[in-house]
Amino acid sequence: MKKIDILAFGAHPDDTELGCSGTLAALTRAGKKTAVVDLTRGEMGSRGTPEQRLKEAEKAAGILGLAARDNLQLTDTQLVNERPNQLPIIERIRSYRPHICLIGAPADRHPDHGDATRLLIDSIFYSGLAKIETDGPDGKSQKPHRPRHVLHYMQDQPFNPDFIFNITETMDLKEEAIRAFKSQFDVADPGEEPETYISRPEFFESIRARARYYGHQAGFTYGEPFLYARKPVPLPSFDLFFESSPMR
Repeated sequence: MKKIDILAFGAHPDDTELGCSGTLAALTRAGKKTAVVDLTRGEMGSRGTPEQRLKEAEKAAGILGLAARDNLQLTDTQLVNERPNQLPIIERIRSYRPHICLIGAPADRHPDHGDATRLLIDSIFYSGLAKIETDGPDGKSQKPHRPRHVLHYMQDQPFNPDFIFNITETMDLKEEAIRAFKSQFDVADPGEEPETYISRPEFFESIRARARYYGHQAGFTYGEPFLYARKPVPLPSFDLFFESSPMR
């Protein structure tokens, strides 16, 4: 597997599109290698099939310009923080060797989101322990690797962010990537499957409104909010502040 700069995890296909796809698209445009690992196929979701969602995830990956996308096929609604679920996550981290990991919110409306975050936090730490042994796709023993930074992206429930990333230039790509999951979003005719609050076309109004709100907070047109997992945020220089001139 190729070395990745930023690796984003989601409990379900479409979680990263909703939470951090504007950021992933912007980083890809800036020359960084980005990838997504979905923990489950979303097989317990109200709409769509696992096969549909895998195809939709592949389409979204192309829209965002991801270098790779994997699905670990863990059991949806059963993301228990135990070693059998940790090992495939550790294997991917050691394969991709990311500098930064993006993970979901610490707690959220959907129980899987908080469960996935707890599973990921422990797996990311354990990926740096040499005595936890894993083999890569080539069958060879893997070397330990622990990402240097872990960031939480926002999901359904808002939090007070540590920083906001500018997605003004990639907001349209974010929406396009979300719409790739056509079984889940912007469904004019729900048919025989149940309608959900995210399947209604007007759901996109709230997506853009949130990005607009957080963008305004940081002096951008559109933004995505993040929490830094292990505070305080380390700054080796003040370059960040010289590179930005927010309108606020």
